[in-house]
Amino acid sequence: MSSNHLLIESDKEHETLDRSSASNFFSGSLSTPSSRQSSPRMEPSRFLKKMKRKGEKAWLQYHGRKTNAFVNSSSVSVKKELKKFGKGKRSQYGVYGRMLALAAHALAEGQNKREPKDLWREPVVPASAWMPCADQRNWEPSGETPLRGNNGYILVTANGGMNQQRVAICNAVVLARLLNATLVVPKFMYSSVWRDVSQFSDIYQEEHFINYLTPDIRMVKELPNKLQSLDLEAIGSVVTDVDIPKESKPSFYLKNIIPILLRNGVVHLLGFGNRLAFDPIPFQLQRLRCRCNFHALQFAPKIQETGALLLRRLRKHEGHSGPLDHYLVGPYADSIMKEKRGQSAKASRYLAIHLRFEIDMVAHSLCEFGGGEEERQELEKYREIHLPALAHLKKTTKLPSPAEIRSEGLCPLTPEEAVLMLAALGFNRKTHVFVAGAQIYGGTRRLGALNSLYPYLVTKENLLSATELEPFKNFSSQLAALDFIGCTAANAFAMTDSGSQLSSLVSGYRIYYGGGKMPTIRPNKRRLAAIFVKNSTIEWKVFEQRVRKAVRQTKHIQSRSKGRSVYRYPRCKECMCPTD
Repeated sequence: MSSNHLLIESDKEHETLDRSSASNFFSGSLSTPSSRQSSPRMEPSRFLKKMKRKGEKAWLQYHGRKTNAFVNSSSVSVKKELKKFGKGKRSQYGVYGRMLALAAHALAEGQNKREPKDLWREPVVPASAWMPCADQRNWEPSGETPLRGNNGYILVTANGGMNQQRVAICNAVVLARLLNATLVVPKFMYSSVWRDVSQFSDIYQEEHFINYLTPDIRMVKELPNKLQSLDLEAIGSVVTDVDIPKESKPSFYLKNIIPILLRNGVVHLLGFGNRLAFDPIPFQLQRLRCRCNFHALQFAPKIQETGALLLRRLRKHEGHSGPLDHYLVGPYADSIMKEKRGQSAKASRYLAIHLRFEIDMVAHSLCEFGGGEEERQELEKYREIHLPALAHLKKTTKLPSPAEIRSEGLCPLTPEEAVLMLAALGFNRKTHVFVAGAQIYGGTRRLGALNSLYPYLVTKENLLSATELEPFKNFSSQLAALDFIGCTAANAFAMTDSGSQLSSLVSGYRIYYGGGKMPTIRPNKRRLAAIFVKNSTIEWKVFEQRVRKAVRQTKHIQSRSKGRSVYRYPRCKECMCPTD
């Protein structure tokens, strides 16, 4: 990997392709473990679905299946900022030098103005009309009925990073109930991409998980000895993610997995992830899914303790806690209230933003980001090694152009686009910004605009000492948990890519426990793309108005639509209850 990639140490969490798509399309010849686990899923598009050329259909099939420390605030020299982002900076800021200069000017002029009220709040009445209720059970405890998990044992090895694994865990819990099987506490697959040997108890509280779900399913920590000695692959009990279609209905498991359980007494779901549909699912099974995600999964004590420390420093004043702290850091939330600094001390609110601009996302998108031939060659080389199926597809078929892909909002937002969005929305220069992300493609220079326009920008590496981070070193999933806590507890959270699992889970958690007081910015990238394409001529006031309108349209409070993720959209009767 190029040395100019900035390691912000994070979740390395990526919404992955359906692992079966590339292997099915190319008869399995090009699918490798590393490529299957590191490829982010690209969202489908009505425009691309209508494309008729063979190459474009193949491209759609492939994609669709599947820092600085706090500084003292000072006035900004407008001339200096205009010069910084102006001539000679095209290679650093791509095509956005002019817009960044205008943004710097606007922030300098408006640093003493009040921010728009809706930046830090949701539409209170409709947002607070739902309350958490996934903890309510309307069935008999599993131990008091014939449902005792007696159809056999389910072993699950979840792939991906921490957030993908979280989804896999809860899907596995639902499967255990559906199939009347005993669930073995899920294992996590080691990957050369994530390079993390963490297992369940390193990230979550295992005893709480088992005990909390005991009324729902039977669970054990290990297989019985007599089953441990079996060669599961030899007896046909290993089922990989390639064997299970993405978002399969319950009927698939009842038809295909139950016979294996009854015959062998055990089935191993290897590389299990997003393999259970959100609809149609019986009401109580959907509620169990939510119960697992929002109640049963609690971070391990060492993560909670360090997460509480992170939140205390993000807020600057230790005497203040947030509405989600108890759910995120458990008993360590009390430590946030210690060492009050006086009655007049006021907590510093902060904005969290998750940048999804890692090299795998950039390479997979097939977009261009202003780096010219050097960028194209570097990304092509990465695809050859890590995304061979996509590299082959690119060579053998005619695909949509980078401009067409960008017009559909299918390119990840660059750090420059993200900071322009924040400035246009009205976040002033004094805003405290917490950045979560992994290896930002392009290195420190890609964060230059964010740092310059928002000097109160931090990461967990700025706020926690090397000694405090040492227990998490080389454990990307545990570091991801810290980013999850920092983003979820933020006063406002900005997504930059709708396909990010971390952003989806954070957004859903804020809805579930936020009481209508935890706003999330969900940009419509297609609309933003139509605005950004005019970057060389559009005036700042017009840009500002159009961005605000585009984001405002995504703030409507509505219940979950059919087929949408309950982890991301928990406003549904299976997960939450109307307050009226």
